[in-house]
Amino acid sequence: MSDMSDVRVGTGTGTGTGTGTGIGIGIGIGAGIDIHTAAAIEVLSAEKTYPDGTRALQPVDLRIEEGEFVTLLGPSGCGKSTLLKMIAGLLAPSDGRLLLWRKPVSLAQASAQKLAFVFQSPTLMPWASVQANVRLPLDLAGMSRAEADARVAEVLKLVGLARFANALPRALSGGMQMRVSIARGLVTQPQLLLMDEPFGALDEITRHKLDADLLELWTAKKLTVVFVTHSIHEAVFLSTRVVMMAARPGRVIEEFRIDEPHPRTAEFMVSPQFSHHARLLQTSLLRASVDTTEAAL
Repeated sequence: MSDMSDVRVGTGTGTGTGTGTGIGIGIGIGAGIDIHTAAAIEVLSAEKTYPDGTRALQPVDLRIEEGEFVTLLGPSGCGKSTLLKMIAGLLAPSDGRLLLWRKPVSLAQASAQKLAFVFQSPTLMPWASVQANVRLPLDLAGMSRAEADARVAEVLKLVGLARFANALPRALSGGMQMRVSIARGLVTQPQLLLMDEPFGALDEITRHKLDADLLELWTAKKLTVVFVTHSIHEAVFLSTRVVMMAARPGRVIEEFRIDEPHPRTAEFMVSPQFSHHARLLQTSLLRASVDTTEAAL
């Protein structure tokens, strides 16, 4: 990133970096995780201003390596979802560029690499079975039924829903519906998974279970993940890196490395290391919220 300043290093385990610059369908760096050096995502001075003059994002510069699990964190209105949709190609920047695997976003989908986007709600077809919902992107791509059904069976097993292939969405809990949404993303065999607060509406127990399951999938499938959340604890538990954003206009203000080993367990969440990272993020989020409030005055 450009304009680097205010470098803060936590006690052995956390690093915060300030910066002067302040994104489909579907679904670290710890011990034992092999991470590549190639960039999966490059955001190059990308900004967004809407036709009514609202400046949602001032120029953002961000590089995400293959295999990272990066979380976008910040107060409401800071542009987290806007940035995620720009990365996905669902929203065009007003200026600047976004590259996926060194290609413009508009050309990336034609390449061998694939991305999947998981929305805040499951967005399932209520009249269709779990199997049919997960198979939808393969049907749209014209894949043969036999090959598509084999892929669907594989991902339903991965997310623990093999027994519910013929169930309708109304028969599932909220957490199970989100698993269907994640499976629908995974069935396309993506390398990049973009997730916009997918677990925000779930109860804490279900949310923690899905967070743990997501880390297992990230490791098993060697995915690159960009995850949006309002939860500090979720950000620490999941991420290899956290990008803090502030609002009015949306901008990146700090980054934090979560250099803790994987797999991460419930014990990690009550460890001194977890508390250390959470305190750093809490301080940064408070600073981002003050910046947002002052900008609105």
